[in-house]
Amino acid sequence: MICVKPIVSSSIPWMARGYVVSVKPPRVYEAKPTPRRYGVQKTFLYNQYTRMLEASDNSPIIFLQHTNFAAQRLQKLRRDIADANTKFSVSLSSPTPSPVEIGAPTLAVMRTSLFGVALRDFAPFDTEQAAQIAGLLKGGLAVLTLPSFNPPQLDAILRALDRSVPSKKPGVAQPKPIKPQDDPNFIPGRKMQRVKPILTPELVVMGALIERRVFGMDGVRDVSKLPTLDTLRAQVVGLLSSPAVQLAAILSEASGGKLARTLEGLKKGLEESQSAEASS
Repeated sequence: MICVKPIVSSSIPWMARGYVVSVKPPRVYEAKPTPRRYGVQKTFLYNQYTRMLEASDNSPIIFLQHTNFAAQRLQKLRRDIADANTKFSVSLSSPTPSPVEIGAPTLAVMRTSLFGVALRDFAPFDTEQAAQIAGLLKGGLAVLTLPSFNPPQLDAILRALDRSVPSKKPGVAQPKPIKPQDDPNFIPGRKMQRVKPILTPELVVMGALIERRVFGMDGVRDVSKLPTLDTLRAQVVGLLSSPAVQLAAILSEASGGKLARTLEGLKKGLEESQSAEASS
């Protein structure tokens, strides 16, 4: 057994692939062994992605599409997520507000090819479910995993993502690079100093996998607005107990003689109506 130390990377790989996640069966080559054998690092990532899918029953997975993220910008995004996780508060309508559970949200940049293989080989998912998840994933893929399904916590983190990486306004294009001829300091025959372009990072919530159910963009926002499980239980108990409370109130009023007076008034009304009919 080979003991592999986890490799923690805080930056997006320069050669990260940005194509769509594929769950199609692998192509079989004549000179390649079957099944395909991965190296140490790819085997570790494959097992990590498989454990992530296995824990999706209790730990929701939020799929994000990232573009133009530098290492420092990615670290700031992780700090913003951690701050939102520590500062979020449960709604006051919850009868028993519970503190944040042990564990924190984790943002990881994925290898799309290996994640597609792990998604295809994951036994609890059939071909249709795997294809449904793969259809949500486009471009650079990042995954945000939560310790448990807590809608207020999810809503706080989504709002933190919107503040940290605002969506691009429609109609605003990226600035075009300046040509050497347009630079006033350009001297023919002299090499110009290289200037790194200023890129605007983008982050889009593509979907989520919560309790083995797949949600799209709008579904993730709707789920984050749900109350907590304790609040839902209190609402169900209130609905079930409201008829009994109303019956008890009526019986308590009847014990004070109000019911007898009501019946006496009803009796007089019936007698008056009968006498009026007899006279007519």
